[in-house]
Amino acid sequence: MKAVRFDEYGGDEVLEVREVDPPAAGPGQVLVRVRAAAINPGEIAIREGAMAQLYPATFPSGEGSDLAGVVEALGDGTTGFAVGDAVLGWTDERASHAELVAVPAEQLTAKPARVSWEAAGSLFVAPLAAYAAVQAAAPTTGEVVVVSGAAGGVGSVAVQLARRTGATAIGLASEANHDWLRSRDVVPVTYGEGQADRIRAAAGGPVHAFVDTFGDGYADLAIELGVAPERVSTVIDFGAVERLGIQAAGGSQVASAKLLAEIADLVADGSLELPIARTYPLTQVRDAYRELAKRHTHGKIVLLP
Repeated sequence: MKAVRFDEYGGDEVLEVREVDPPAAGPGQVLVRVRAAAINPGEIAIREGAMAQLYPATFPSGEGSDLAGVVEALGDGTTGFAVGDAVLGWTDERASHAELVAVPAEQLTAKPARVSWEAAGSLFVAPLAAYAAVQAAAPTTGEVVVVSGAAGGVGSVAVQLARRTGATAIGLASEANHDWLRSRDVVPVTYGEGQADRIRAAAGGPVHAFVDTFGDGYADLAIELGVAPERVSTVIDFGAVERLGIQAAGGSQVASAKLLAEIADLVADGSLELPIARTYPLTQVRDAYRELAKRHTHGKIVLLP
């Protein structure tokens, strides 16, 4: 089968698509033929070695967590699924950027028919990180919450989940994404110089919570706006956690097939939109990560093995 591999830390040039032996489904596992698998910024950091102390790679390394596909085989004792079932879920083995992946059954759930393969293959890392971040910031009805990077992979979900709490959601994004934010009942504000004043004007009063999905000083902006540190959550600026006393949030804190199924159901009934910025064949994995590294995409970039 074809799978993404890299033999050393480095830029996207170290990524290769190779023919490797296919995995087998062990006891309690499901062998999935992958139809779609999202890419994520954290995978860039791991591949470049920036997170080697926390998440060291064993070479040759695969990559990828999110996945959606069709059940190819079941391991001994595996229940709850049948060959041919459409499923979505995740792997903790850095292995979804491949044609086949063996996954513990408890990390999969059924794919709703009304969810596209591209969206289904993007529902783990970004949506669960967004869920955890909004949960940590804890906006409630009548409050104002700001989301940075509100059109990105995590931010586009976080801003919708924030709005579902009943709070007024302000989304920081480029003007090109303002119409989309308005369509989701979010107040758009352009990022950049003067954004603090624009946020205050849009809020019309205090800002109660802040969800940072972009880094680059937004945690400091939240404190400048008067948000209490315990109501600021970030998925990326871990240095600010210790420096400012804000919260760090991640999908691993809330990960479960049950929650994944709930998110999938929201997408299926139209309550939650997961924008797909672009798709690439597996063979163009380098191009996909070059696009992601620009940090200007609206939604998710997805590989189609």
